[in-house]
Amino acid sequence: MLGHRFPRRLLTSIALAAVGALTLGGCGSDASAPIDILATPGWPGSLANSHNSSYSEVTGSRDLSLAWSRPLGAITSTRATVGPEGQITLTVAPNESNGGCVVASFQDESGRKRFCNGLGPSAVSSSAVSDTVSNLYVGDDGGMTSLNEHGQERWRTPVYGVPRSPQFTPDGRLLVVTQFGQVNVLSTQTGVAEAPTFDLVPPPAALNAPDTSLLPADAGLGACINGGPDCPVPSSPAFDLDKSIVYLVLWRPGAIAPQLVALTYTGGDSPSVAEAWSSPLLAASATSSPVLSSDGGSIYLTDVEGTVRAYDTAQGNEKWAYFTGHRATGSPAVTPDGLIVPAGGDGAHLLALRDAGDRPEVVWERADVVQQGAPALASGNTGYTVTGTPNALSVTTFDTENGTTLGTVDLPGAVGYSTGTSIGPDGEVVVPTALGEVFLLR
Repeated sequence: MLGHRFPRRLLTSIALAAVGALTLGGCGSDASAPIDILATPGWPGSLANSHNSSYSEVTGSRDLSLAWSRPLGAITSTRATVGPEGQITLTVAPNESNGGCVVASFQDESGRKRFCNGLGPSAVSSSAVSDTVSNLYVGDDGGMTSLNEHGQERWRTPVYGVPRSPQFTPDGRLLVVTQFGQVNVLSTQTGVAEAPTFDLVPPPAALNAPDTSLLPADAGLGACINGGPDCPVPSSPAFDLDKSIVYLVLWRPGAIAPQLVALTYTGGDSPSVAEAWSSPLLAASATSSPVLSSDGGSIYLTDVEGTVRAYDTAQGNEKWAYFTGHRATGSPAVTPDGLIVPAGGDGAHLLALRDAGDRPEVVWERADVVQQGAPALASGNTGYTVTGTPNALSVTTFDTENGTTLGTVDLPGAVGYSTGTSIGPDGEVVVPTALGEVFLLR
């Protein structure tokens, strides 16, 4: 197994190094071209890429078997991220038995733990993100921290709140949005703020309200799960790198419902963030991150009622809604050609939709397959999702064209539900369970 995998990764590393050298010395390069740091093999972002599509360009395997499983020693609430060299990273809740571990990293070949670092306990609320050289970026209570591939701290920058999983800007900086709605643009090399802080929800001002204190960094995090108003920005933003526009869900103070908000990012020597538009009030609280279509023209959300809704990116107007029949949670997965596979939860079954502009079309439906997590889709018309019952979980491989089951692999001892499926650079499938175990199939 090692013999045929190592050369491809070595060539990938050499290619990435060459790209980096060209970028640093590229006097003749196109400085306006987007730099998608997440456009690497694997699953380096919370939802795979800047569009939050839960889609991998890696050709998916249709013949999986269980390679290994490992206990995490604590509960987890987010997906695993998988760096370009296959480094698997999860954030977990610290406790006495795991020595305060929050950021856990594993080798994909063997499942051997690389490191397990302690950070603020709220780091469990968002995924760590990897760049092209396997540096990690993870938010916790009042800060954004970068670690190298060995777990050594590169830098730490204070912020107001707890960052949602970050994104990278078109010019290679780090975009950090906290649950309080504070937006920061940081250098990936030093963590230094390179743009003025932009507050979607103005924090208390000492001069105007001298008796008002800043909220504790973790305030409202519990409400993020159901997208409630105590968590102004409950999920990770989506970033259209070509248009340099950020999309997120926001509860404004005193509002009766959240809104979609679009932010423009201006890069260059004096980067800045500004609000472009805010949508009409949404029909219900959002329980997913915004997901962008490949052409950047539509945004998809799942709400607390279990309805998948489509919005345009011009002003955030609703295009259509589809009730899944259950209170599905998690972000839908979207392919480049527009197939939408909603997440599972609360008995939601497997189905696929297509955006027909003013309405959704059901492409196929599998009422006999109950999802227990959020799916991941891969090139080659292949998808993966956790199925079964809360007492017996399996990974089901399916054909995205017609929904046909291609294979099912039991996860021994796995119970509860999965926090979401991820796909590694060589097609390996990574599945954590909320109760604290991670499985790798290849």
